[in-house]
Amino acid sequence: MTKLIAGLIIVVVLFCAWQGWKFAQSEIKKEDQEKVDTTPLQGAQLQGMPFQLENTLANSQQQGPATFRKWMETYGDQIQDPRKAWVQLDFAIAIVRENPAEAKKLYDEVKARTGPSSQVYPRVKELEKTFK
Repeated sequence: MTKLIAGLIIVVVLFCAWQGWKFAQSEIKKEDQEKVDTTPLQGAQLQGMPFQLENTLANSQQQGPATFRKWMETYGDQIQDPRKAWVQLDFAIAIVRENPAEAKKLYDEVKARTGPSSQVYPRVKELEKTFK
């Protein structure tokens, strides 16, 4: 009888250890997913713009809204979503002080074509208060 009880105790201890190991692995997996999910997305990571335009975009953004506007007029048709949406949001932020109506209109256009599954959607939601 004591051998049966000892065997049962061993089985219970092994079962508890196995359950503890499974729980620890699931917690590690959750932490890894949270780390991936909280990494902020950068516009340059998005697809849809020829790499040759990266430097010209950066230069136009640094030179101010007027130059950025000319860049958008010149190269805007060469960019595809989701990168186009990101650049348009950057432009809307750049002009919001000098022309809030145009900035809101541009934001609304981006919001209309950006669904919850889009990579840009978190940024659209983040800027929603700015353009209300």
